[in-house]
Amino acid sequence: MNFQQWLAKIKWEEMSWEDIISLAEKFVTFPLFKIGQTPVTLGSLVVFVFLMALVGLTAHLVRRIMTRWLSRRTDIEEGTRYTLVRVTQYAIVVFGLFFSFQFIGFDLSGLAVIFGLLSVGIGFGLQNVTSNFISGLILLLERPIRVGDRVVVGETEGDVIDINIRSTTIRSLENVSIIVPNSEFVSNRVVNRSHGDRRVRMPIDVGVSYSSDVDVVLAALAEVAEEHPEVLKHPKPDIHHRGFGDSAWDMRLWIWLADPKSFRRIRSELNCAIIRKFREKGVEIPFPQRDLHVRSSVPLPVEQGERIVS
Repeated sequence: MNFQQWLAKIKWEEMSWEDIISLAEKFVTFPLFKIGQTPVTLGSLVVFVFLMALVGLTAHLVRRIMTRWLSRRTDIEEGTRYTLVRVTQYAIVVFGLFFSFQFIGFDLSGLAVIFGLLSVGIGFGLQNVTSNFISGLILLLERPIRVGDRVVVGETEGDVIDINIRSTTIRSLENVSIIVPNSEFVSNRVVNRSHGDRRVRMPIDVGVSYSSDVDVVLAALAEVAEEHPEVLKHPKPDIHHRGFGDSAWDMRLWIWLADPKSFRRIRSELNCAIIRKFREKGVEIPFPQRDLHVRSSVPLPVEQGERIVS
């Protein structure tokens, strides 16, 4: 007997309050369908939805409480805090899901059979989703990238602000949020400027005129590095003479920075400081020059018939 046939047999005009209560109980416990050998009733569905909402709310509250508590501990890195919070949240959701099925009497072995039958279709139809899901777990557990890292993916450079199960959000230098599938970080080459040691070494290239005093040039570059407050004193800056160019000596100043996020700003500031310092020291920064020599052409003999006119 289906649900409509069951309702058709009810004589509504002859019912008392006791009959209505009994009918409500039967309505809640009437089997709608079965999953494996377990009948699913309206009451079990309501309880399941309530439990899942409770699990989601609990996971959200735990995430907020853990984030606030861990943010007060300055000895824990931002990426580590994010990983702990995310793993805890996902664990609560997974255990809550299994508990909800068990509480309403669902046979998980029956669900396993259904999922086994759907595994082939999921493998072909949701291959990319599955790959990104597994990659998201790898990123959270192995942690090749973390929240707050400065990364370069393809031609995109920015800061990692969120790592989800399917994708990772990167805030670009133009303050644009870019959604990158997690599989990009696992299967492709990714530059992480913050991985392990956050210090980065930055080169500053400059050319100086051949007429310059090399000792003055070396001293000027050393002063530029020493005077900038964000250039690390240890390791010490290095100055290299890289070679002899067409119109200049090719010099390179190597400096160390504590934070890779300030890479571009400090490069610009150092370039400007080098210009000012060289003008102060009388060091010339030459521009490319080409000498063009023009000479008159030599008259060539021209043959006209049997005569040669020169």
